[in-house]
Amino acid sequence: MHPLSLVTRDKPLKVLCLGAHSDDIEIGAGGTLLGWIAAGVEVDAHWCVLSAIGPRRDEAAAGAAAILEGAASRTIEFAEFRDGYFPAQSDAIKDWFEDVARRTKPDIVFTHRGDDAHQDHREISRLTWTAFRDHAVLEYEIPKWDGDLGRPNVYVAMSEEVMCRKLDILERCFGTQRPKDWFDADTFRGLARIRGMECRAPERFAEAFTARKLLLECVPAQQGGAEPASGLDVTNDLEMANA
Repeated sequence: MHPLSLVTRDKPLKVLCLGAHSDDIEIGAGGTLLGWIAAGVEVDAHWCVLSAIGPRRDEAAAGAAAILEGAASRTIEFAEFRDGYFPAQSDAIKDWFEDVARRTKPDIVFTHRGDDAHQDHREISRLTWTAFRDHAVLEYEIPKWDGDLGRPNVYVAMSEEVMCRKLDILERCFGTQRPKDWFDADTFRGLARIRGMECRAPERFAEAFTARKLLLECVPAQQGGAEPASGLDVTNDLEMANA
């Protein structure tokens, strides 16, 4: 499979990360962000967790700081919507999304998968598409006991080093989640190994996403020419494998 690249080292990348709960972004896209930063990509990150209350707020802050260490810039926002009841709070969450959309111009938006079994995750995904209609949106996956993993169509390979860093951050930053039977290194490494197998990742691990719509620039734009139709310039080199 010929790899393409969403990022380049000489061009800033504005990323908006949306998560319903503390640890969602780290589980779903943490390795991708770690890999880009380690590869020297100038990542400008805007990180939003919509239900971060009490000790979960502290965990969310710690996780974001660990993942985004070395990023060119980072903005971290927390809200306090009631966990488990996002569909009932849809109007207020939509207003929150619209405010974020007015203040950001991301190249890539990370959000939950649209058919995730958790109602909060589905609501975040649905509202992402109402607020960010002209953006490259990558929907990440969260393993859970529901058995709702789907068939992703975008893969980002992870090195062994990045895989280990991601596992360390999840173990170190999210003490309230460790008692859960699904929240352990075996789960996260196992899923990453399966996704790595599916895309033949060079170092065996990958994160996977669903992309409903992407615009590919088949020919690089000429210098001084018209800008691409979207904020995402994908040339022949969306190396979905990290450098």
